[in-house]
Amino acid sequence: MSNTMLNCTDEGIVTINGEFGFSTASELLKQGQSLINARQPLTIDLNGVTGSDSAGLAIMLEWMDSYKRAGQALHFINVPESLLEIARVSNLIDLLPLADS
Repeated sequence: MSNTMLNCTDEGIVTINGEFGFSTASELLKQGQSLINARQPLTIDLNGVTGSDSAGLAIMLEWMDSYKRAGQALHFINVPESLLEIARVSNLIDLLPLADS
């Protein structure tokens, strides 16, 4: 069980606190999926992420795809530089719906 927390405010801002990667991917994918029907649009705030890896980017892409299929808007703010760098190296940076915080 991870210590990563995913919380949603009434304003549609989801905060992630803790690890955002391989060790938390499965649980975070499930939690993110459950928010699709609960809120529209959503902003995912990654300011509380304490560690991330390429699985974190995969989670972001999966959430993005799920929300797009559901016809809902999703944006990411405060994305850690390490995730942005993985996205740049992978030529995926332009796909991410990034917003100013």
